[in-house]
Amino acid sequence: MNRTKLTIPEMHRLSTEEFQQADKVPLIVVLDNIRSQHNVGAVFRTADAFRLAGVYLCGICCCPPNAEIHKTALGAEQTVPFRYFANTTDAVRSLQEDGYQVYAIEQAHNSIDFDTFVAQGPTAIVMGHEVFGVQQEVVDMADGCIEIKQYGTKHSLNVSVTAGIVMYQLSCQLR
Repeated sequence: MNRTKLTIPEMHRLSTEEFQQADKVPLIVVLDNIRSQHNVGAVFRTADAFRLAGVYLCGICCCPPNAEIHKTALGAEQTVPFRYFANTTDAVRSLQEDGYQVYAIEQAHNSIDFDTFVAQGPTAIVMGHEVFGVQQEVVDMADGCIEIKQYGTKHSLNVSVTAGIVMYQLSCQLR
């Protein structure tokens, strides 16, 4: 049994130009005041991996070009479309007007268990601040909240880890 690691050419990755022309998964990640540039970069890199429609950066999020984002994104910030909004509420409103269902990834009363959630059509997920989570006014505007059940002692996962879990599952559903 051959277990030699694949070379980059054997992986058949798209060029930047091919990526820009390729069909995208109708999933947009909204970053609500993410302070860590490394977390922002990780979201870009994962969004590139699953060929998502885009990333919306809101509030205090740093925007490309930025050396710290690039360090984690490894160039994905140059392939994944992004928009900046001073207020996350404006991003959510814009997405809803464009026909997206918007879900806050948050622990909230009446949240939907991620294990049972099924995306139906263009979807946006809102990832919140590393300490404070998604702003309550954004939670109130969202079409719902999705919660990843946790069984340890900590009350939350790192935002880029959570984003990766959710991006993977929803991209599989929407592909």
